[in-house]
Amino acid sequence: MPTRVATAGTLGFLVFTAWTFLINGVYGFTARLSMHQVADEAAVHQVLAQHITAPGAYVVNPTLTGSHRFPDATPVFGVTYSGMGHDAAGRLMLVDLARELLVMLLAAGLVGAASSRVRARWTSRLAFVVAVGLVQVLASDLARIGIGGWPTATALAMAGFHLVGWLLAAFTIAAVIGPRQRTA
Repeated sequence: MPTRVATAGTLGFLVFTAWTFLINGVYGFTARLSMHQVADEAAVHQVLAQHITAPGAYVVNPTLTGSHRFPDATPVFGVTYSGMGHDAAGRLMLVDLARELLVMLLAAGLVGAASSRVRARWTSRLAFVVAVGLVQVLASDLARIGIGGWPTATALAMAGFHLVGWLLAAFTIAAVIGPRQRTA
């Protein structure tokens, strides 16, 4: 059974990764959805590089009024600096890939350990894995709604994208795990 779980989880991971590459790498879904260009990006980058030198989250407030209040309807900007540059992006992607593989192996392991009743029907195995994906989507994509002005439409679109990936992976995991073998 451990081999079947490892195979199912790995194949589910490969399907999820292929889906992600197709939608993001080929069609640029995430970049178009949540990454916007800044006018005069070079000047903004230069100011940020001069004033934000340590990793962390920063708030850029407007100047206080004469009555020591922030002006109404004036934007407040949030800047997050991770402390890394483009040279580290490849290493970060490897961490993300490892995390996704572990999550898929966990999902496959949970289905493998499920009751005979759950494992008996392909649709039950499929729903089980999709439920694990739904928990991840609720904890990540949908949890961002409203935080720092994160748009609801963007969070819902990302949740839909990830749920489709989980559904595709679930087809694979459910097929490989299969029903429990009867023992004599």
